Amino acid sequence: MKPEGGGITASFRRAFTGFSLDVSLAVPGRGVTAIFGPSGSGKTSLLRCIAGLERAGSGHLSVNGELWQDDAAGIFLPVHRRPLGYVFQEASLFEHLDVARNLDFGLRRVPPAQRRVSLEQAIALLGLQALMQRMPATLSGGERQRVAIARALVTSPRLLLMDEPLASLDLARKAEILPYLERLHGELDMPVLYVSHAPDEVARLADHLVLLDAGRVTASGPTRELMTRLDLPLAHGDAAAAVLDAVVSAVEPDWHMSHAEFPGGRISLLNPSLQVGQRVRVRIQARDVSLTLARQEGTSVQNIFPVIVTGLAADSPGQLMVGLDAGGSALLARITQKSAQALRLQPGSRVFAQVKGVAVLG
Repeated sequence: MKPEGGGITASFRRAFTGFSLDVSLAVPGRGVTAIFGPSGSGKTSLLRCIAGLERAGSGHLSVNGELWQDDAAGIFLPVHRRPLGYVFQEASLFEHLDVARNLDFGLRRVPPAQRRVSLEQAIALLGLQALMQRMPATLSGGERQRVAIARALVTSPRLLLMDEPLASLDLARKAEILPYLERLHGELDMPVLYVSHAPDEVARLADHLVLLDAGRVTASGPTRELMTRLDLPLAHGDAAAAVLDAVVSAVEPDWHMSHAEFPGGRISLLNPSLQVGQRVRVRIQARDVSLTLARQEGTSVQNIFPVIVTGLAADSPGQLMVGLDAGGSALLARITQKSAQALRLQPGSRVFAQVKGVAVLG
């Protein structure tokens, strides 16, 4: 059945042992939506309800105009009739099958006329060309997850669910697989619900963000907005950061640097491999931003631009998080309470932000 409207809308109520899920959300029907929250907040339970692996006592689910569940009307598509792919924390490959046959298992689930992602496309997107004859036991953790993602893709899902796919990987393996996830984001027109408790993954991959706590949605909206809202937990602590979209305007290979423009100014990046005109997503951590009343000269800091203070909120003992507006782009600065008092900061104050470090995310 096809109700009116696109996007993904879901509402589920279910009581678990010592925990209850009571969620209602509406998110875009394309791009990556991250479901973020601490352990025990209900992220995996929500994904299992969406997949039909858990039957909520009261549930409703619509995916881009297709009605998958409406308990009030007696509609419930079982798991095997929901056109979705599911990638778990562990790759769960068939150990007795090589990579090629693992992928073929996924491909055979879909009639040829309904295939929207070809085997060749999935292999290329996940960089599996050299692994096809390998057995799962010979693969690294990152390689196993790439195969698991490709196996989910060749089922041509209308919705891809990813439940903390990097949680079991070390930093090196995470760094290996993140570029492949970015390629999926850029090259496939397929909505993804991505469960995570890692702010760096959210900043790098997600367009939209749903914050979950104790089985309830506490906020939902564009990632850039929620990451810098002072009333939300993502905007506090050592990992607090802002994400900006910028366009590369110049490259200086001799200095291993590139420069990019965003509405609030110009950012210098220690990355010579970018191309002029390329769009980049950058992450600026609050701890790398300092504030000054006047533009400084004779400083090693390359990134300095005017900002307006939009708000202040207590952070860790003795520190404040300062919300900033840089030409319409939101930033955060983590400074001491003593510094804030010395600068007489208040909403509306005009100051300069000095940014020591900028990470190019993609």
